[in-house]
Amino acid sequence: GPAALALLGPAPGAPSCPHGPALLFVKTSQGKEEGRRFYACSACRDRKDCNFFQWEDEKVSETRLAAREEYNRSHQPCFTHTQNVDRYKNFVLLPLSKRRFCQDCQQLLLPAEWKKHSDHQFLCDITTARLKSPSQLLYPLENKKTNAQYLFADRSCQFLLNLLIDLGFRRVLSVGTPRLHEMIQSKASQEEEFNVRSLLLDIDFRYSQFYTEDEFCHYNMFNHHFFGGEAARETCRKFLCEENGERVIMVTDPPFGGLVEALASSFKKLMAMWRETEKEGHDNREMPMFWIFPYFFETRILDFFPSFSMMDYQVDYDNHALYKHGKTGRRQSPVRIFTNLTPRMIVLPEEEGYRFCTVCQRYVSSGNQHCEICNSCTSKDGRRWKHCVLCKKCVKPSWFHCNNCNCCTLQKHSCEKTDPGCFVCGKAGHKRSACPSLSRS
Repeated sequence: GPAALALLGPAPGAPSCPHGPALLFVKTSQGKEEGRRFYACSACRDRKDCNFFQWEDEKVSETRLAAREEYNRSHQPCFTHTQNVDRYKNFVLLPLSKRRFCQDCQQLLLPAEWKKHSDHQFLCDITTARLKSPSQLLYPLENKKTNAQYLFADRSCQFLLNLLIDLGFRRVLSVGTPRLHEMIQSKASQEEEFNVRSLLLDIDFRYSQFYTEDEFCHYNMFNHHFFGGEAARETCRKFLCEENGERVIMVTDPPFGGLVEALASSFKKLMAMWRETEKEGHDNREMPMFWIFPYFFETRILDFFPSFSMMDYQVDYDNHALYKHGKTGRRQSPVRIFTNLTPRMIVLPEEEGYRFCTVCQRYVSSGNQHCEICNSCTSKDGRRWKHCVLCKKCVKPSWFHCNNCNCCTLQKHSCEKTDPGCFVCGKAGHKRSACPSLSRS
């Protein structure tokens, strides 16, 4: 059978790569006993982005340990966050004609450094407005599965922010959502009466050039690692304290190739951090959360967070060819909001085609018909689904029941068992790259 990888999770005493503590994996083959366990980079799924690898039972020599530490050190950013904050202060004091940004190095330049970057591409006349929207100034790191920086379209970002405000939240822990953080920050600096605050946790250290230590923590959401150590962890913990009853919510938008299990483990640790901030009252409650992720991961997410449910709102992205709304994108976005808030509180905009279902007590996409037999609005993708009596559930409109396969599937499919569908889990209806099951080949 196909070999797959299973994540065993963060292990105490795990070795580190430049992305923090590595995660422990095991290779499994169907029908065979477990393979050897090994450590690999928590953040990079692609070996060419970070090729860290070590067998769990391997004895690593002193020389190799020293070389590894040196490698990790040399792969840290050239300026610290504190230095970047100082550089920013100096940068804003410069006249417009002297404000340059090096595109090759993705760095704000001070005049003394121009010479060193003279053969690089740079942008000139960086206005304060541009400094306030770094996500538009920086190149999106799209090629890396680690970063997969697809940024919220303005409309979706505005919708999320309005929703948070209507729900009464005043503090947003923005985990991997630089656009939302940016929108909150710029409104706060422009509008006197705007009282929402945000803390950005992101693996992209470039943001440290634009935000202070109270506004940004360099963080890896795959292994819950704060690169700034105890001080950064404390910043986050403080931010999660509900001072004078200001309610806090975490909003996260992880890379879609990310391991759900690793993410869930980190999110639970952030929730625990929130619980510790309050001496009483939080014991059995969960920190309010929006986890933004494709709908085909629904069962995986609910495995880890049974209190969550999936909203019908389609979240759109600016620089993602597939996930654009309406006529221009190739198809509708599969990205949804998973939340532990009461579904009926999440009001979706009627003008964008959502309506309230009184039976389900939640807002649904207008094409999402309530099925009397399932007794719920069953569509996951905005189209009207149909009920199959034999499958005892609703299925996509383009599917038909195949008596050979004994389930609903596309009309053009090969029934032979030679086509198991997905390589990883063997189910039909999705490719390996979109497999919601944990293992990956």
